[in-house]
Amino acid sequence: MSTAPVNSQFYADPQGLGALRKDVRAQGTDAVRETARQFEGLFTGMLLKSMRAATPKDSLMGSDQQDFYQDMFDQQMATHLSHGKGLGLADMLVQQLMRNAGEASGVAAAKPVAAAAAAASAAAPVAASTVPTAIAWPPATRKEFIDALMPAATEAGRKLGVDPKSLVAHAALETGWGKSMPRNADGSCSFNLFGIKAGNSWSGARAQAGTVEFVNGVARNETATFRSYSSPQACLEDYANLLASKPRFGAALGTGTDATAFATGLKSGGYATDPNYVGKFGAVARQLHALAANTAASGRIA
Repeated sequence: MSTAPVNSQFYADPQGLGALRKDVRAQGTDAVRETARQFEGLFTGMLLKSMRAATPKDSLMGSDQQDFYQDMFDQQMATHLSHGKGLGLADMLVQQLMRNAGEASGVAAAKPVAAAAAAASAAAPVAASTVPTAIAWPPATRKEFIDALMPAATEAGRKLGVDPKSLVAHAALETGWGKSMPRNADGSCSFNLFGIKAGNSWSGARAQAGTVEFVNGVARNETATFRSYSSPQACLEDYANLLASKPRFGAALGTGTDATAFATGLKSGGYATDPNYVGKFGAVARQLHALAANTAASGRIA
């Protein structure tokens, strides 16, 4: 029995799973294999996207056009890798579907078809809920970054006696406005907005990533272990608790709207090793305040 050719739009549109469910009901066992192969294509595309997001970008040579063509290349690569034997995920999925349907014990072929349709229905919400999360974070614009963090930053700011804009500016500096954060082993985002490392006292999830540390004023690339959080809000709460509980950061607390004083307090407490940290912090804080002022005046980010 022949199956329909692969729809190239499937890899960019998880809603295509709805059509696959109909194909499973209509075509039988061959459709089960086609469904499994397309699931492998979707998984491969998401894996490439996560790997690409974890790779530092060239701020000088990069461009939106380059990102566009890179995304096209990744989609084509995902399609190519899922053809033929693929990664083996499709074969494993087919075996599981058939086993669950009871085909191995001689049950009629109609049951595997129904089981495959049910499996596709059950799996579709998972895929559909995963992709929007990846798209929503990191935020597409700086305004979205500010809007996403401001509620939790406001609460953390009250605890620290610091303007929440300074906290958001700190997150923007550490992550490049949300574009660069440690990734968990499965490729998911750690939501570590402040580069907080995981020491012996940390009992939560961990993520490893490359970082730049300065030793005697000289930059050095290292691999470090960072704390991993379930959400940006969880990170901001832990960040506020960390600063409030460490006496060495006392000079940063209660600095109100003085972003330079806050950054100086962080630097003197050993938060960063970059000798130009305070200046960089101030530059990002000024950008954030300008964006906020522009938004208040015109309702948009220029």
